[in-house]
Amino acid sequence: MATETQQLRLGAPAAALRFTERWSMVGLWILLALVFALLEPSKFATSGTFKTIFGSQAPLLFLAMAVLCTIMVGEFVDLSVASVLGLAATLLPVLAVQHHVPIAVACLAALAAGVLVGVVNGALIVYLGVNTIVVTLGMSTLLLGLALWSTDLNSVSGLDPHVSSIALTDVFGLPISFYYGIALVLVVAYVTALTPLGRHMRFVHANREVGRLAGVQVNRIRFGAFVLAGLLSAGGGVLLVTGVGGFDPNSSGTYLLPTYAAVFIGTAVVRPGSFNPIGTWIGTYFLATGVIGLQELGLAAWISNVFYGGVLIVAVAVSTIIGRRRRG
Repeated sequence: MATETQQLRLGAPAAALRFTERWSMVGLWILLALVFALLEPSKFATSGTFKTIFGSQAPLLFLAMAVLCTIMVGEFVDLSVASVLGLAATLLPVLAVQHHVPIAVACLAALAAGVLVGVVNGALIVYLGVNTIVVTLGMSTLLLGLALWSTDLNSVSGLDPHVSSIALTDVFGLPISFYYGIALVLVVAYVTALTPLGRHMRFVHANREVGRLAGVQVNRIRFGAFVLAGLLSAGGGVLLVTGVGGFDPNSSGTYLLPTYAAVFIGTAVVRPGSFNPIGTWIGTYFLATGVIGLQELGLAAWISNVFYGGVLIVAVAVSTIIGRRRRG
C-alpha cells in the first residue's frame, strides 16, 4: 500500500511535467495575445485583428503541411515549397487574365504544375540520389525564374472578383480558407497517426534500412511525400492568389522562413520533440499573432524577419533539448 502511495506521489509531478511540456506553447500564445491586447487595446483587441490573424494564414498552413510531409519521411530540407506556391499563384492569373483560360482549368493547371515539380524533385532525390538541398535549392531558383519570365518581371492581377469566393466566402465570421486549413490539418493528423501509411512514414523517418527490411516501400513513400508536398504548396498558391486577386513572384521567398518556423514550433506542442500537424497549426497562428501584434505596436516591417528568425532558432533549440532528454 505504501509503495502504491509513493508511486502516485511520484506520478503526479511527472504527469504535471508532461502536461506542461505539451501545452506550454499554447499558454505562451495566450499570454502573448493578452500582452498585445493590454498594450494596444484599440487596435489588437478587436474583431478585425482576430479575423486578420485567423483569416490570412491558410496559404502558409498549406506550405507548412507540405514541409511536414517531407520531414516525416526523413527529408528535412525542401527549399522549393515557397517557389512552388509562387509559381502556382503566378500561373493562375497569367492563364486566366492574359490568356482567358476558364478559371477552373487555370486552377487545375496551377495544381498540376505543383505535382509536376514534386515528381521531378522526388525522381531526382529518391531514385537518382541527388542531394536534397541541391535539388530543392536549384528548383526554387528555377521556378522563380520561370514565374518572372511568364509575367515579364511584373506582378499579375485582374482576376474576376467573383473568384475570391474560393478563399474568402464568409463562414461564421471567418473566410472559408481558414476551414480548408483545419480540414487539411485533421486529415494529415489522421493519416500520420492512425493509418498504416502513417506508421510506414514513421519507419522511413526513423531508419530507412530497417523499414525496408520490414517490407515498407521506402522509396515509394519518399517519392509520394515530394509529390504531395508539391500539390499542397500549389494549393496554397491557389488560395493566396484567389484571395488577393494577383501576385508578385518576387514575394514568394518571404514564405519560406515562417513556414519552417511554424513547423519547428510545432515540435514543442502536443507531442514534444516530434513533428506533428496539430502542433504546426498552433505554431502557424502563434507566429501570426506575434508578427501582427508587433506591427500594431508601431514597429516597422523588418520586425517580422526578426521575430520569425528568432522563434525558429528557439524552436529548434527547444526541440533538440527535448529530443536529447527523451533519448537519455
